[in-house]
Parts: sequence; structure tokens; C-alpha cells
Amino acid sequence: MVDQSTQPDATAAIPDSGAKDISLWRIALRNRGVYYGGVMLAIIVVIAIAGPWLVQDPTSLNPMNRLKAPGEGGLFGTDQLGRDVFSRVLNGARVSLVVGIFVAVIAISIGLVLGLVAGYIRWTDAIIMRVMDGLMSIPAILLAIAMISLSGATLTTVVAAIVIPEIPRVTRLVRSVVLTVREEAYVEAAIAAGTRTYLIMARHVLPNTIAPLIVQATYICGSAMLTEAILGFLGAGIPPEIPSWGNIMSEGRTFFQLTPWIIFFPGIALAVTVLAVNVVGDGLRDTLDPRIARNMR
Repeated sequence: MVDQSTQPDATAAIPDSGAKDISLWRIALRNRGVYYGGVMLAIIVVIAIAGPWLVQDPTSLNPMNRLKAPGEGGLFGTDQLGRDVFSRVLNGARVSLVVGIFVAVIAISIGLVLGLVAGYIRWTDAIIMRVMDGLMSIPAILLAIAMISLSGATLTTVVAAIVIPEIPRVTRLVRSVVLTVREEAYVEAAIAAGTRTYLIMARHVLPNTIAPLIVQATYICGSAMLTEAILGFLGAGIPPEIPSWGNIMSEGRTFFQLTPWIIFFPGIALAVTVLAVNVVGDGLRDTLDPRIARNMR
């Protein structure tokens, strides 16, 4: 007979995952950067979606009401053509958010595929990475201006021009993760078991790239917004008839000494939006880093 009193309690050896394991979402909400940055970003998104229906047409001209100061000709004043700066800033939020989101999604998608292939399939590494090095050697702004000059200033062209310089950065990030993961014991065991390459990449390698890609996507989104504003300020971005923060500042720079609010308000809107995106990115980085997340539990 075996003394049952000396045997370990099996139920006690099993940790209560519901009590000890905090979900990633709860950890993220406990991070102040994710919480406050997410709230700021949510407010900006709501304003961008609902705002244009609550204000007047941003392209409506009123020469009799031109260059009015804030309070006299509207909440943010008027520009040199009598257009309401407040309505133009709200509509410009749509353009910046659309550009940032589309650039982040496209760059992450393409860079993920290229990084997985380059990091896992050894003979493709030299080919893919030399192409990526070539793209990274070209200044992003000059490449964007060249593409827009050749193809015309449209929203699609602007997104494509900003995406191309971001792809090599994502590819290099994914490749570095894959090079580390493919040496792990469970990957070698899957190879020894005869698992097909695409299944190993999808089941064992791909999940390890999700966390850094989420963080990278936030930085790409913020960088894309800034690049779009720079192109618009230089006159090489979105067509002037479409209100964007870069276009508004570009048109108002001639009258900056007389009417600084034309540049001030879209500049503040751009800075706050990019700040919110970067704060969320910093919070997610802290949350998804196992060492930092362990200290937050």
C-alpha cells in the first residue's frame, strides 16, 4: 500500500492560470502609454470620421471673409481664400490617418513575407537583402518626390511612394527574428519530423514575429503621417484641392507673419496625432517585451 498522505497533491501542482496569468490586453491597459495614447488616438479617429459632417465644406470660398483671426471668422480663423481653417484641419485628419494606416498595413505585409523567406530559406537571403540594401540607400523623400513627379500626385501614388522605403526596415526586422527562431529546438524537431517548410514557417516562426511587428507598425504609421505632411508642404503630395495638414501649412506659409494660425493649428494637430501613435507604440513595446511585462505583473 502506498501512503496517500505522502503523495503530492496533483491539483496543487497545477497553477491557476486564470489567477496568475494576466491576459495581454489587461497588461496593455495597465500601461499608461497604451491607455492614454489609445484614448487620444481614439478621440482623433472619431473626430476624423464624424467631424466633416459637423462643419462646413472645407473647399467653400468666401473672399470677403479672408484672413480672419480665430474667433472672428471661425474657431481657427480663415485662410487667404476665406476658407474655414477649422473644417480644413478636421478633413485633413482623414488624409493623414488613411495614409498612415495604409502605409503601415502594406509595408508590414510585404516586409513580413520577404523577411520570412530571407531569414528561413538561406539561398534567398543574399538576393533579397541586397535589394533591400539598395532601396535603403535611396533617401525616402527623394524617392517619393521622384515617383510622384512621374506618376502624378494622387493618394495612391503618395501611399506607394512612402511604402517602398519602409519595406526594407520591416524585412530586416523580421529576418533578424527568423534567424534566431530557426535555431530553436522545436524548429529543429519539426524539421527532423519531416514537416513541410511552409508549415514550419506558418506555425513555428511566424507567431514569434507578431509582437515586434505590432510595435513597428505604430512607428511606421507615425512616420508615414510626417512624410505625407512633408510632401504636402513641399507641394509634391496630395493635390491642393484635397485638404491635408501638409497642404494647409504649405498654402499658409506665404502669410505666416500676418496669419500664423493657418500653419499653427494643422501643425498642432499633426504633432498631437503622431505623439499619440508613438506613445501607443512605446507602451506596446514595453508590454510585449517579456522582461518588462514580467515586472508589470
